[in-house]
Amino acid sequence: MSEPGFGVYVHWPFCAAKCPYCDFNSHVRRAEVDQTRFLAAYRREIAHMAALAPGRTVASVFFGGGTPSLMKPETVAGVLEAIAAAWRIEDDAEITLEANPTSVEADRFHGYRAAGVNRVSLGVQALNAADLQGLGRLHTVEEAVAAMELARAIFPRVSFDLIYARPGQSPEAWREELTRAIGYGTEHLSLYQLTIEEGTPFFALHRAGKLKTPDEAIGRALWDVTQEVCGHAGMPAYEISNHARPGCESRHNLVYWRYGEYAGIGPGAHGRLIVDGVRRELATERNPELWAAAVEAEGSGLVVNDALSLEAQADEFLVMGLRLAEGIDLARFHRISGRRLDQRRIDDLVMDGMVERVGADRLRVTPEGFPVLDAVVADLGS
Repeated sequence: MSEPGFGVYVHWPFCAAKCPYCDFNSHVRRAEVDQTRFLAAYRREIAHMAALAPGRTVASVFFGGGTPSLMKPETVAGVLEAIAAAWRIEDDAEITLEANPTSVEADRFHGYRAAGVNRVSLGVQALNAADLQGLGRLHTVEEAVAAMELARAIFPRVSFDLIYARPGQSPEAWREELTRAIGYGTEHLSLYQLTIEEGTPFFALHRAGKLKTPDEAIGRALWDVTQEVCGHAGMPAYEISNHARPGCESRHNLVYWRYGEYAGIGPGAHGRLIVDGVRRELATERNPELWAAAVEAEGSGLVVNDALSLEAQADEFLVMGLRLAEGIDLARFHRISGRRLDQRRIDDLVMDGMVERVGADRLRVTPEGFPVLDAVVADLGS
């Protein structure tokens, strides 16, 4: 399998509105964001991370959020220039920017392409008006379709997100919607089951009985439809929630799932860097203004910079790697953790049809095991 590579994640924390299902580090500001100030802070924190992890070669950069398509193209260009000054960027590096498909943001696409972005990930989430409204999205179906068409005309690579297992959604309706989505010609789809996260408006509504999501049986049927429709279209799941045509997988996300190194830049960003031979967990201040002030005073907004124990690395390696259809390299698990997985547990899960061996050194979750992935990981890791 390919080496994980080194990635840079850049977090833009601002949104025009907070979606009721979202528990990401995103913030709404009524006043215009001072992008000049934030760009200067990004530049300084990039230099700080490069001092911790010098000499790396960047395989991917990912602008996530929040809503990165609220960034000015010149802000994106400035961040990419700072990354190029800090590390070497591969000639064919994947540079992704998440975007919301409103007409105003889509107009910026040409500017992002000129800045160096070569892949865009669109937060479509639904292709019917009622569900878009229910999810708190600000765009219409028509804007989403127009943004997808514009993105395909401008960027070499395009992905978009959809949320399923929405209130009242039937497997038949999802089949029709997903088939329609694939028909727009994308190479990559991120398909997430709606989860009710604590602290969100959806959590309060769900607890009050005012928001009902599909039960377990319908949820499983929706999962099965997802695998069937995408598989038939030549976009199998290469990761539990991500589907792509062969060769079109997200290189940046593969850095995470293959347990590579990545620098996290910006408010609330997380990273994993090997510093002086030790893998470290890093995280920055979540509040945007407090983060910027910390960077201006100290050079970075880091609030977590801890060495990871072998046990913690083993847990992370399993949790991330078993999400992939390719599975994990057992020899690498041993090198990282200093121990081997319990052979009896593996044998039991093989007998139950939850995992399978691939050659002598790989282990992967089966299609039957993916819907209960958390239980499989817990069983293997205990």
